Amino acid sequence: MTAIIETRDLSRRFGNLVAVAGISLRVEQGEIFGVLGPNGAGKSTTIRMLCGILDPTSGSGTVMGFDIARDAERIKERIGYMTQRFSLYEDLTVAENLRFYAGIYSVARSETKARVESTLERTGLAQRRSQLAGTLSGGWKQRLALACSTIHQPPLLFLDEPTAGVDPMSRREFWEQIHQLASAGTTVLMTTHYMDEAERCHRLAFIFKGRLLDVGTPEQIVARRKLRVVELDVDRATEAAEALRHRPGVDEVAHYGHMLRVATYDVRDPLAFTRDALADVGIEIRSLREARADVEDAFVSMVRAEAQEAAAAPAARAS
Repeated sequence: MTAIIETRDLSRRFGNLVAVAGISLRVEQGEIFGVLGPNGAGKSTTIRMLCGILDPTSGSGTVMGFDIARDAERIKERIGYMTQRFSLYEDLTVAENLRFYAGIYSVARSETKARVESTLERTGLAQRRSQLAGTLSGGWKQRLALACSTIHQPPLLFLDEPTAGVDPMSRREFWEQIHQLASAGTTVLMTTHYMDEAERCHRLAFIFKGRLLDVGTPEQIVARRKLRVVELDVDRATEAAEALRHRPGVDEVAHYGHMLRVATYDVRDPLAFTRDALADVGIEIRSLREARADVEDAFVSMVRAEAQEAAAAPAARAS
C-alpha cells in the first residue's frame, strides 16, 4: 500500500523537555490511524509537526510525499485539520461558516455553492443552514467544525482530540462520519485518549512520555500483551481487589460497579487462578467469567510496565 505519512526518528524538544522522542510511523492511504496516549504524552506535538505547524528538532517525515520541514506550506494547502478548539465564527450562520472556510481553503468560486450544499447534506446540517453557529449545541458545533475542515475535500484529515467534551451520542455520530470519509478514500490521523475511540481505528500508535510503545491493529496490540481477563461478582469487592492486586500474575484490578475486572498475564487458567486467590482469604465468589481483553487493558499494562521500568532504573544505576 501507499504510505501517505512516514516518519523516521521524529523528535521535538522544548528546552530540556523532550516532548517527542524518535518516533517512526507509517500511515497507509485510506486508514483511520489513531495516536493514543495520556495527556502530555506528545500526541499533539506529533500531529503539529506532521501538519507543518511545528518544526522537528531532529528526524524526518513526509506527508503526501512532501517533507514536513521544507514543504510545510504545500502540506497545509492539502490537508484538513481540526482540533477540539476549532475556530467557528459564532455570529455567522452554518452556511456562512462553510462559505468562509471554502474561501480560506481556496475552493473555486464556481464550485463553492455546490460544495457547500453537498457538505450540508453529507454532514446532516442542511436543516440548520440558517442557524447562527453560536447557538448550536456542542455536538452540532463539532459537526460543523468537521464540515468546515473537509469543505475542500482533502485527501488527508488530521483530528487532534476532536471529541473532547462532547456527549456520547454526538461522539458516536461523529465516528459514523469519519468512517464515511475513510470509505470514500480520505486518510484520517487522529489523536485521542478515549479507549473506545481507539477500538474504532484501523491501526493505533501508543505514545507515552514522547516515546512510541507499540503500533498495530487494536487486535494485534491486545494480543501482544498476552493478557487474559476475568470479571467477577464478590461480596467484599474492596477486600477482594486488594487480595488480587498483590498476587503475582495480576496486571490490573478495576472496579466496575459491583463487579471486579482482573487482567492477568502468564496465567494458564485465569478462572481457577482467581478462585484459588480468593479462597485463600476466605472470600466467596458469586459469579465469575472470562472476558475479552481490550485496548484499555493493553494500554494500562504498557503504561504500568513503563512506570515500573522507570522506577527500577535509579536502583539499577546505584547498584
